[in-house]
Amino acid sequence: MADRKTQGFTLIEILIVVGIIGLLASVLVTNLIGRAGQAKVDLASTQIRQLEQALEMYKLDNGRYPTEEQGLAALVREPSGEPVPRRYNPGGYVKRDSITDPWGMRYEYKKPGTHNPHSFDLFSVGPDGNEGGTDGASAITNWDEEPL
Repeated sequence: MADRKTQGFTLIEILIVVGIIGLLASVLVTNLIGRAGQAKVDLASTQIRQLEQALEMYKLDNGRYPTEEQGLAALVREPSGEPVPRRYNPGGYVKRDSITDPWGMRYEYKKPGTHNPHSFDLFSVGPDGNEGGTDGASAITNWDEEPL
């Protein structure tokens, strides 16, 4: 008859190992979810900087920024309403999907800006969908400070 110690693992030992694997998996999933959220915030910040550059190129070509009514759509296709751009880039300034944030909302464009009164405010409402917020749920903006 075989010795009991050489027959294999007991049910208790298997349950302990499965429990440890489950605990490690939950920690890993929690960390990955947090990083995915931060990746979207980082992407939104990068897209805002790209939109800022596109708006500056629009201004260089046309002598002014798009109006608030023309909005960021003026970077995708030439506005038909007044004021008509003087030298609009035939290919536009950005792709259509560039004016939508990682959460599927359009970036907000205010001209003149409250925070940047001589140019424009550009922001995403962020993952929570509200202009305010704290931590990772706050809006992603092209300004650093509160208005004076």
